[in-house]
Amino acid sequence: MYALLNQERRFEEVPVAERIPAYERIADHLRQKIRAGDLAAGSRLSPHRVMADEYGVSEIIIRRAMDLLRTEGLIESRRGSGTFVRPSSPVRRISMDRYVADKGPQAELRTSFTKDQGIAWSQYRLDKAFAWIEADERLAGLFGVPVGTRVLERRFVFYASGAPSQLSRSCLLAADVEGTPVADPANEPWPGGNIGQLRSLGIEVNGDIIEETAVRMPTPEEAGLLGIGAGVPVFAIIRQMFSDGRVVEVADPIVIPGNRAVRIDRISV
Repeated sequence: MYALLNQERRFEEVPVAERIPAYERIADHLRQKIRAGDLAAGSRLSPHRVMADEYGVSEIIIRRAMDLLRTEGLIESRRGSGTFVRPSSPVRRISMDRYVADKGPQAELRTSFTKDQGIAWSQYRLDKAFAWIEADERLAGLFGVPVGTRVLERRFVFYASGAPSQLSRSCLLAADVEGTPVADPANEPWPGGNIGQLRSLGIEVNGDIIEETAVRMPTPEEAGLLGIGAGVPVFAIIRQMFSDGRVVEVADPIVIPGNRAVRIDRISV
């Protein structure tokens, strides 16, 4: 399909499309088929030798194309089984009203995350690690407290229906939560999330919730925890929750795979 160029042809005689390396052209062809649904999630790709014959190139070229698609998180290899199209599950993250779910009655087993994902509480799971730390300059600045202030640092991996979907480093002031059920990781996940937890302590999130969003490439650790390719960008969100004018929770960062999320901002004018 993409036969090698005739070495005797002058460069300027070669169509621009053919100047792109063969492995990139093959990867793009497969990428388009995946995005169009012609290669559905879970589909098994042909063996390298078969694809090499189909495209008229060497197996080395096919391996380079596969490496590129694997880095983008579009395919995955399973030992002894072959290479498959990875499933993707887009999430709608609504910035203006997503936390309404957390302000409901605590008897309701849901959070803003389960609302985003459209999953039941039974399909929601957290991996968590808690630690008491002293706020560095960055964290102290986000809280508006002195450097060295005691803080509860909580690192979460959020799972939806068994798939890792989001990371978060969420911090609370020790003065607010130390010695309370909120500081016990055994109580996670908590209905109503951070808002529900703080409300149980008499702290009402009644001011702003500010989110600052950047798009960047994941760290190797983030890519591994989320099960994404190193070439898949992520949303990196810094969040501050306010109560009576002071910051009561800082998330730095919340990390969401860019190929699974759509951020919607609603602006009234």
